[in-house]
Amino acid sequence: MTTVALFVLLFGCMMIGMPIALALGLSSITTILLFSSDSLASIALKFFEALSEHYTLLAIPFFILSSTFLSTGGVARRIIRFALSLVGHIRGGIAMASVIACMIFAAVSGSSPATVAAIGSIVIVGMVKAGYPENIAAGIIANAGTLGILIPPSIVMLVYAAATEVSAARMFMAGFIPGLMMGFMLMVVIYIVARVKKIPSQPWAGFGEIVSSGASATGGLMLIFIVLGSIYGGVASPTEAAAVSAVYAFFVAVWGYRDIGPMRDQPWRNEGESVVSMSIRNVIQMAIALPKCLTDKEVNKVVLDASKVSIMLLFIIANAMLFAHVLTTERIPHHIAEMIVSWGLSPWMFLIVVNLLLLAAGNFMEPSAILLIMAPILFPIAVQLGIDPIHLGIIMVVNMEIGMLTPPVGLNLFVISGVTGHSMMWAIRSALPWLCVLLVFLVIITYVPQVSLFLPEFIDKMQGY
Repeated sequence: MTTVALFVLLFGCMMIGMPIALALGLSSITTILLFSSDSLASIALKFFEALSEHYTLLAIPFFILSSTFLSTGGVARRIIRFALSLVGHIRGGIAMASVIACMIFAAVSGSSPATVAAIGSIVIVGMVKAGYPENIAAGIIANAGTLGILIPPSIVMLVYAAATEVSAARMFMAGFIPGLMMGFMLMVVIYIVARVKKIPSQPWAGFGEIVSSGASATGGLMLIFIVLGSIYGGVASPTEAAAVSAVYAFFVAVWGYRDIGPMRDQPWRNEGESVVSMSIRNVIQMAIALPKCLTDKEVNKVVLDASKVSIMLLFIIANAMLFAHVLTTERIPHHIAEMIVSWGLSPWMFLIVVNLLLLAAGNFMEPSAILLIMAPILFPIAVQLGIDPIHLGIIMVVNMEIGMLTPPVGLNLFVISGVTGHSMMWAIRSALPWLCVLLVFLVIITYVPQVSLFLPEFIDKMQGY
């Protein structure tokens, strides 16, 4: 009775158009008051515990702030130039460079919509000018942008780690090879399409351009090594690495590239200036600029935008944690697990059910909410069937990637529609053919677990675990 009431209330609230966070909270509180022995005080306590006990969740606002600084600054533009210097001369090279740029930006942002917005706003116009049909350009970016939640660091992976209490660092490790593999698959398909449609390639830029563009993009690329190197090397936890990334992204955008803030357009080196005087001048400029950042409109806008996104996401997470609390106290996951196990499903059949369930949920709900609702239900069943929790996590993340591209709540579709100025239906038609690549990729990830587990197991062996 409690289970039926909980889910009827949840889906009823969603069907009348209530925001998902409020639907989760209202259905949970109503169920507690009517069918549970818990008190109102326990609800307030659970809200507090949801965000205070899960230390990993503190990484989310830091990664969002880091992503916002890098999206606002010129990091995306420099990464695109570097990617073009690597593969721009290959048939379909501009589109391939866009995928590489999405992969790199994903590794410094952790957000799929941010990746699509930052890269898509620059490269779609460039691809059209180079002879690509606009729908193909938009479809490629919409799909490549989903790498933002698969290539570590990933905000969605942090949510899964908090919901299931698995290691966030191991989740990051597990997403690395699948992220590279998906990017490679997209580039292979791009090459085939470019050959069929006879899309021209750019002339070879030369090794000098690779070195020059690589040096220009170093500020953004170094963030990958700082975050992932510190996590994989055991120097910092994901939360500590996220805090460092936010500070680093601030200095790169404000002081390094000087695209925003009080030092905008000030040259690093004046003509004829010595290295010593340049260094002293820049240190003095930065010391003077730091207090000004507190009142600078551009810096304040970045912090405000990041705060809005963080508050929205954390509010969803807090309500979803309350929902998960009701599930746990009423032993709903336990009963569902017993029921599914009694069906005698083999692991591969169970994974089919998981994928179908998550693909359906991805059409209507935000990824973090889906993970926080579904993970506590699916996790114990997967463990009983001998499925690795890290493998299950990567399967869920890939399903969330596909959910980013399916209406009516596909976030990447909204971003593509906004970037190109076309309708949602146009964005859906553009992304749909490339979605087939992701579905093939999902099958591989689901039934070849070593794609996800190889790197975590390899690093464990190196560390002597």
